[in-house]
Amino acid sequence: MKQKRVILKPGKEKAVHHHHHWIFSGAIASSPSYENGEILPVYASNHVLLGHAYFNRQSSIAGRMVAFGESDPEKTIRENLEKAIQFRKAWFHGKNTTAYRLVNGEGDSLPGLIVDQYADYLVIQISTMGMERLKGLIVSELNRLLAPQLIYEKSLLPSRKEEGLQPFQDILMGNLPDEVEIFENGLRFKVSIVQGQKTGFFLDHREMRQEIRQLAAQKRVLNCFSYTGGFSVYAVAGGAESVDSVDISEKAIEEAKINMELNSSQCKSEFYCEDVFEFLRSSTLDYDLVILDPPAFAKKKSDQISACRAYKDINRVAMQKMPKGSLLLTSSCSYYVDESLFQKVVFQACEEAKRSAKIIGRHHLAPDHPINLAHPEGDYLKSLLLFIS
Repeated sequence: MKQKRVILKPGKEKAVHHHHHWIFSGAIASSPSYENGEILPVYASNHVLLGHAYFNRQSSIAGRMVAFGESDPEKTIRENLEKAIQFRKAWFHGKNTTAYRLVNGEGDSLPGLIVDQYADYLVIQISTMGMERLKGLIVSELNRLLAPQLIYEKSLLPSRKEEGLQPFQDILMGNLPDEVEIFENGLRFKVSIVQGQKTGFFLDHREMRQEIRQLAAQKRVLNCFSYTGGFSVYAVAGGAESVDSVDISEKAIEEAKINMELNSSQCKSEFYCEDVFEFLRSSTLDYDLVILDPPAFAKKKSDQISACRAYKDINRVAMQKMPKGSLLLTSSCSYYVDESLFQKVVFQACEEAKRSAKIIGRHHLAPDHPINLAHPEGDYLKSLLLFIS
């Protein structure tokens, strides 16, 4: 019986040869009948085996490579999962940090899968039909390699709809605590796995929080979109004179207060449960260091223009009012607003504010969020540290 296989059009094998994981539907010359999510061998037009990918006819990204060359796909998935875990164990050993990303999708050659660790608890996020069909294997391997107290799935991404998947969250194994206490660079935080945004905490900003810690000494700090107070706690730990936190969510503000209390300090701290845009417009912004870390304004490509308008608005208002010699850390986690576009938007905000600013720092990538050089699409988070004059 002839083997089921996907054959690419001439010239379309180049990206796969370079270990890019995605295969778009337009690159496929022929494919057999298959169930969405099924793993199939992928061949170049000259019938050379390129590797194996799982496929989904519903998605514009028709295939995602899970193994290259002659490697067995299931064995490769197990090996890549183990490599990802070993890398984190080596990196975070002895660093007073108990929460980090164990698996970062294509960055760890496991497309469609995110795994975050909070102490002895794991949270997984599945975004594709192919990885959904592999869930049993992933959970079994995580249990074998780490023996966690909990594996919880929190797959609420809008992209699941295109894959033919419904939002899903539930316990896959173990017992779910109300909250988990973690350490990050020696600082204490309470994390709600179920109620928290993303998988519970914004792990990807760890390095930038540490940078704020280094900058905050004797400064009056404003943390906008403060969520549960990550940047605020780090600013206090860095010796800030005062720290104000602003978020529209009353629950987030209450959790930020708890996190601040966990890391006791005499620093003056105020909390404002307000819309950040309104707060920026009504406040004098007499601060030495301002942090603007909003949620993703562009969740799909059609949001790009409105997102750029929003980024420009908040940065313009902040820069208009900030004192000379102050610092602004401004970030974007919108995939559809890349680093170049974000910098242009911030430049326009600066021009409209009639201020002068210098870039003195950029985003410091957290090592547990690796980006595969062959897959630059994995780069979504960007930051600019500006000196305002």
